[in-house]
Amino acid sequence: MESRVSSVDYQRGILSELSSILEAAVDDKRLARNPMHAKSVRWPKSPRERRDAWPMATALRVRDAINERNRIAVAVGLGCGLRQGEVFGLSPEDIDHERGMLHVRRQVQAIHGRLHFTLPKGKKIRTVGLPPSVAEELKRHIEAFPPVEVELPWGKPEGERRKSSLLLTTRFGNAIAVNAWNTYTWKPALAKAGVIPPRAEGVKAWQWAAAPKDGFHVLRHTYASIMLEAGESVVTLARWLGHSSPAITLGYYAHFMPEAGSKGRGAIDGLLGEGGASAR
Repeated sequence: MESRVSSVDYQRGILSELSSILEAAVDDKRLARNPMHAKSVRWPKSPRERRDAWPMATALRVRDAINERNRIAVAVGLGCGLRQGEVFGLSPEDIDHERGMLHVRRQVQAIHGRLHFTLPKGKKIRTVGLPPSVAEELKRHIEAFPPVEVELPWGKPEGERRKSSLLLTTRFGNAIAVNAWNTYTWKPALAKAGVIPPRAEGVKAWQWAAAPKDGFHVLRHTYASIMLEAGESVVTLARWLGHSSPAITLGYYAHFMPEAGSKGRGAIDGLLGEGGASAR
């Protein structure tokens, strides 16, 4: 795998999927234990790569280039920092307008093309802040495109089926598959907004060149950059992003804090200045 897959995060994603399959085998009594949990199995270490964000003007151009039905995905990704599968798993019951919060309880995933509901990454539900502007966008979306109840397996493609009302579905009322959405909605919007080159004549949509740095996750990075540059607490941001530790958030996003330390220096200067003045 190391010779074929250059991204360590992608390698870890593949191993995570394999581990999930083996865990299902344990649940079904086909295996005594998951060998991926053995101490002798060493996963590639995830690098603390620099996360790059878009300028807000780029994010808004892409948002405006996406059709009205799918535009809410950008509003939620950019305004609340949700992962792509979490956006596709969002239900109207997850919106708490009174408290200004959004509950992230599920995501839509695919294994071998088979969609299912599952918990968010890390198998943890969480609550994130819901800005008023995003709340209004959600209200407008629900009025224009009423939520659709979708039934999918839970936890794995063979899992027990559950129903959930989804905010974002295909025009046929089905749950959205990430790969199809990226191919037929996201990349055309990137090209229209001038982020990536247009698709060459004769090239099939699924053959469009990959744009790894301009995937949907860039909205999450942009959200993190906005929060940190506005002075939001790293601890709070880590909780909203669903990171297991604020150290992970800092490892990825510390470069979005160019003024880090200036407030502390200013506070000390103020104290010493007052002390010096009184002494004189």
